[in-house]
Amino acid sequence: MTPSNTRISRPRWLRSVSLLLLVPLLAMAGFNLASSARAQDAPTISMWFNSTGGSETADCLIATAIEPFNALGGVQVDATLQANSWDATRTAVAGGAGPDVVTTPGPSFGYALAEAGQVLPLDDYATQYGWSETFVPWALDLGRVNGELYSIPNEIETLVLYYNETLFQENGWTPPTTLTELMTLSETIAAAGIIPFAHANAEWRPTNEWFVGEFLNHHAGPEKVYQALSGEIPWTDPAFVEAITLLDQMQQNGWFMGGLDRYYTTTSADAAALMAEGEAAMKIEGTWFVTDALTFFPEVEQEWNWVPMPSASGEAIYDLGIGSTYSINANSEYPAETAEFISYLFSPEVQAALAVQCGLAPAPVNIPAESLSGLDARYGAILQGLNEASSANNYGYTTWTFWPPKSDTYIYEEIEKVWGGDMTAEEYLQGLQTTFDAEVAAGAVV
Repeated sequence: MTPSNTRISRPRWLRSVSLLLLVPLLAMAGFNLASSARAQDAPTISMWFNSTGGSETADCLIATAIEPFNALGGVQVDATLQANSWDATRTAVAGGAGPDVVTTPGPSFGYALAEAGQVLPLDDYATQYGWSETFVPWALDLGRVNGELYSIPNEIETLVLYYNETLFQENGWTPPTTLTELMTLSETIAAAGIIPFAHANAEWRPTNEWFVGEFLNHHAGPEKVYQALSGEIPWTDPAFVEAITLLDQMQQNGWFMGGLDRYYTTTSADAAALMAEGEAAMKIEGTWFVTDALTFFPEVEQEWNWVPMPSASGEAIYDLGIGSTYSINANSEYPAETAEFISYLFSPEVQAALAVQCGLAPAPVNIPAESLSGLDARYGAILQGLNEASSANNYGYTTWTFWPPKSDTYIYEEIEKVWGGDMTAEEYLQGLQTTFDAEVAAGAVV
């Protein structure tokens, strides 16, 4: 089907809304965990959790959300740990199988599944369960395709610069605020025999787009990115060329994990461990890294901290993203029961518990501030910074949230040709423009 839901209109209406992560927009009634007796022969629905980087987060999610839901005595959720779960999910779903609960790495991916008819419309369930009141006003629009709701946004997130605070203090290094300071500091760190950035994409090739998006937004600026997304300027604008050239320079210097060969072969867990142990100093990554930081750093008695990703001007910019989406498999035998579970999972109470107990980024739902009082202070500060930036309309745009699907894929696949010396920054951006224009012509972007 040809979607009429736009990728470009989102920045326009998002400019007028605050995320309000820590302040409720509405007073929400709690989800009733003490439900009446359920039928003993209730169906079982399936859900897959990624275990590629370790099972700790999935185990916490299961203990915090899945087991309490199953204890209600009704619908049962069979939670399965699955390595490279997204690759497994999209392959299975395309073949007419897969889990009842379909999770994707972000709106662009969910958008493609909806186009292919592989997930079900959710509008009736949204009305039944009052999702328009559960979620902040703009959230459900991210999951609409051709006017219908197909996916629920999960994990509102941003990217920041994490650093080994113990290592920085021992060496007298100051966290940078500008990109110029970041480049200078990276030279200093490399000269000390330490890897500047603990970056790797062995398990997740779209890792590449984190850096492309950050440099487009933080060197050229969010306003230029918005203009390009809106078709007002081309992706070949000189400011974008400079941004990609700067990113390529960092790769050519061997600052990402010590060189391209290690960048392509190191696991995320090994990268996090190297940073915690002080063999690597920094990491440009999203709020999802907090769970790893809280796991790996205490094991070696090191401290971590963060600052906003440096920008050309030194101004704090937070790129806004949705980390994953939830949908119902078009081949599910139990769509109504799956919707019941999804509604439970996205209740403010459950989302608050997952944030506090598991370190997961909450979905864009109305969570009372007191429910988040147990958050790690550093994580809470990131969320507060994102909230303040969105309130001031001072945020950037993550590629997996705001770019159309084929352009998003181009971004993280073709950048490797730039890093490998097979394509210039100008050629890369011209290819992006060609892909983007084709999606505009096809109606995927208006």
